[in-house]
Amino acid sequence: MGFSAEALAEFVEASFQKLANPENAAPMAAYLKTAMPFYGVKKPDRVPVYREMKKRFAPSGRRDYERGVLMLWRRLHREEKYAAIEFARQSDAFIGLESFGLYERLVREGAWWDLVDEVAVRLVGRAQFKKRIKVRRVINCWIDDDDLWVRRTALLSQIRHKEHTNRGQLFRHCLRRAGETGFFIRKAIGWALRDYSYTSPEAVRDFLLANRGRMSGFSFREGAKQLVRSGLLAVDESG
Repeated sequence: MGFSAEALAEFVEASFQKLANPENAAPMAAYLKTAMPFYGVKKPDRVPVYREMKKRFAPSGRRDYERGVLMLWRRLHREEKYAAIEFARQSDAFIGLESFGLYERLVREGAWWDLVDEVAVRLVGRAQFKKRIKVRRVINCWIDDDDLWVRRTALLSQIRHKEHTNRGQLFRHCLRRAGETGFFIRKAIGWALRDYSYTSPEAVRDFLLANRGRMSGFSFREGAKQLVRSGLLAVDESG
């Protein structure tokens, strides 16, 4: 039997309905400051559903891949959007520049950190890891996009790349957005720098100290956390 996006969505919906916990639903929505409904299924309880989803619903081509993602994404509950991102992540063969139109849609429509950050790291980031040169042109455009969530995605797209991080791109993009006053961009700058500081601490330390006057104190402190813990940056230097 061939792949069916409708069957995929029905399976996920039925699974979450069985696991639904109304006592969790309201606090989960309140934590994320959203009016979107929740089933109240927390992440550990979603994982077995994802495993079964992977076993039963393997897309045979890019059209199946995109239809499956969007069929889940259009459902009403937040957990179904999480499942859409997970389904996209599970099919690594289709994660690439060809799927950037889909990923951009998820970012723009998701427009909140719990959805955007997963797309940024697990999908856009994975595509950039696989085809860095081809993807770079898009990321260089996204860093100046009018949508803050697209800009945040560009900043976070090298998280977990470790020694494969494009240091020049990371530092340039952090400086391009260093003047922004919004929390989510300032936080993304700090997070991206902190993540890379585990791999190249001296480079991040030197970058932070050389550009301290150009970035917010919040971004600086976030980026410096691991450096302070490891003793490469004094506490008074990061304050």
